[in-house]
Amino acid sequence: MSHQVLSAGWWHQLMLPEVSWTEKLLRPILIYAALLVIFRFASKRELAQATLFDFLIILLISNVVQNAMIGNDNSVLGAVGGAIILVVLTGFLNRITARSKKAHKALEGSPVLLVSRGSIDDAMMKNQSVSRNDLLMAIRKQGIIHLSEVGYAILELDGEISIIKKDFSDEPADCLPEEIVGAQSVETSDPMAGSHRH
Repeated sequence: MSHQVLSAGWWHQLMLPEVSWTEKLLRPILIYAALLVIFRFASKRELAQATLFDFLIILLISNVVQNAMIGNDNSVLGAVGGAIILVVLTGFLNRITARSKKAHKALEGSPVLLVSRGSIDDAMMKNQSVSRNDLLMAIRKQGIIHLSEVGYAILELDGEISIIKKDFSDEPADCLPEEIVGAQSVETSDPMAGSHRH
């Protein structure tokens, strides 16, 4: 009988969280929200560069927030519940940003124009922590050796720099972000895009 009681207690400790379910599910939400704000306002370029320092930051942040996220609990069901909350949160935010242009801009930001028709925006480069060397390297990777050949250089949401050669055609630039070309963007010219906005 005692063996059965010990066995039941052991399984209870293994499977069920020691803290309340409310606390267990609330902790991941708060940490997720805090990290979202931190990374939202971090430099796009810094997030894109996979340097040794960035690798260390990822490891250290995950270790720093671990205890705050799980609390005083190492149970199996508690971990599963926390993981489910994170997956649901990510799916929820993905749906919101896909349907609402305002939410997309607020949560993920907007592409930034660094070069327009061969002219570098030094103030924006400094604001976005993009070095001239990084910009010129991105231009060279497109096989361009003259800055005057660059129509646009755009810092994308993922931190990468897109380089578009000058285009002398009369066709609208409908694949460029609306923030860059305005009404010519595919976002405004596509009739389906407007139906998903709120």
